[in-house]
Formats: sequence, structure tokens, C-alpha cells
Amino acid sequence: MTNFPRRFAIVLFLFISISSQSRSTRSSTAPLQGHEESAVARTLGEEKPHAHEVHCSRERSRAARKIIEQYLTPFVEKEKHHIPKKCPLPPENDLYRLQEQSKAREDINLWRCGYCKKTFYEEKNLDKHLDEWHFDTLDTSPGRCLADSCGALHCDLVMNSPRKTKCNPAAAARNKHACESLADRCFPVQDGTSARRLNDLFLRQFCDAHTCKGGRKPFSRGGKKKRNVLYIVASVLVIFLLFLFYLFLYLYERGMKRGGQGLKRITKSGQKKQS
Repeated sequence: MTNFPRRFAIVLFLFISISSQSRSTRSSTAPLQGHEESAVARTLGEEKPHAHEVHCSRERSRAARKIIEQYLTPFVEKEKHHIPKKCPLPPENDLYRLQEQSKAREDINLWRCGYCKKTFYEEKNLDKHLDEWHFDTLDTSPGRCLADSCGALHCDLVMNSPRKTKCNPAAAARNKHACESLADRCFPVQDGTSARRLNDLFLRQFCDAHTCKGGRKPFSRGGKKKRNVLYIVASVLVIFLLFLFYLFLYLYERGMKRGGQGLKRITKSGQKKQS
């Protein structure tokens, strides 16, 4: 019984020392675990694309490209005119040209990325994907934003933007000045006869409509003729019906000739019998 207090003190001392060591071990490993978790978080964060800012509207650039291809390119090709590099309208000066050409439309609202082959519902989602993941395919050098020419080219007419009820004379004058500047940059009159004709066409096609007086409409010189699907189907149907009609006439006349020859043979044979 005399050794009991001493043994109890030894056991208590061992218990306190063991518990203190375990607490120190946990405290030493806790910062390491936190460091590992933060490292994982940083790794996951690095996998996300960096948000790049491009101060050029993709939608308005697309509208400008559509107008150029529809109402300007056919006349330039007809004149066989080479547009100078200082003009911002040629396809090679389009910031989004390569990305737009890489798109593939699988269905009405299904689009495929030409770079990574991923599919997206609606074109706007594909546009967002291209902005975030394929920024390196853009040539962001100055002068490659077609949207900057939208005021001169009447982009609002081909976009689903609300129509303005009132005309702003200051805005119309500003757009007309920008339009005339484009005509001089792209088709300098000193470059020859074809350039002078295209300069005049550009003024009539785009610039004259920038007025609040009315009476002038954009794209007055017309553009590329669109192939109407119904017209093509109707033409094919008419050709097919004509083919059937003439085939029927041919077979009918052939049958009539054979019938006439049969009657002649019958009459001749009857005459021989009577004689």
C-alpha cells in the first residue's frame, strides 16, 4: 500500500506526456493539411480559363460581315477590284473571321466548336466558349473590329435590335461622315475607273440613307440574289410534270400508230377473204 501513490503518480505522468505529444502532433500536421488543400485549390483554379476582354462586339461584327457579303462583295467581284489594306472591310481584317469559319451547325440550335469538337445548344453558348477557351485564335491587332463600321453599314437593320422611332440628326450626320470616309479609304477615286464606280456605288448603297429627311433607303442598289428553296422545289416539280406530259403524249401517239396499223391489216385481210 505504501507504493500505491508512487505508482499512481508515474501512471499520471505518462498519461499527461502522451496526451501532450498527440496534441503537438495534431497541431503540427494541421498547417500541412491546410497547405495541401490550398495547393489543390490553386491547381483547380489554374485550370479555369483566364477572362480576356475584347472591346469588339462579336454580334455586331457578324452583322457587318453579313451586310458586306450581301450588298458589297458581289459588286467588288464583278469589277475585279482589289481593296487596299487600309480598308477595314475585307475578310482578312475581321477579328472573328477564323472563329466564325470554325463553327459547324449540326442542327437548328446545335453548334459544334471546330477547335475542340464540343457541341453547344444555341450559338451564343458557343460564342462564350470561344471567348473563354480559344482566345489565342484571335488577331487583336488594331483595326480589325468590323463592329466599328456598323454605324456606317446600317447593322441595326439585320439585327434583332429595337427600331428607333425618332431620327437623331446628329447621329445621322456622324454615321454619314463615317460612311463617306469608308468609301474614300476602300475605293479611292484616284485608283482608276473601277474604284470610282465602286466609290459611287458605296455612297448610293450605304451613305445616302443616313439622313432624317426620309426618301432614301439603304441597300438601294440591291445585292446578292438569294436562292429561294420554294422556287427551286417548284421548278423541279414543273420540270417533272412536263416530262410526264410529254411521255404520255409519246406513248399515246405510239399507241395510235400501232392501232392504225392493226386496223389496216384487218381491212386488207377481210378484202382478201371476200375476193
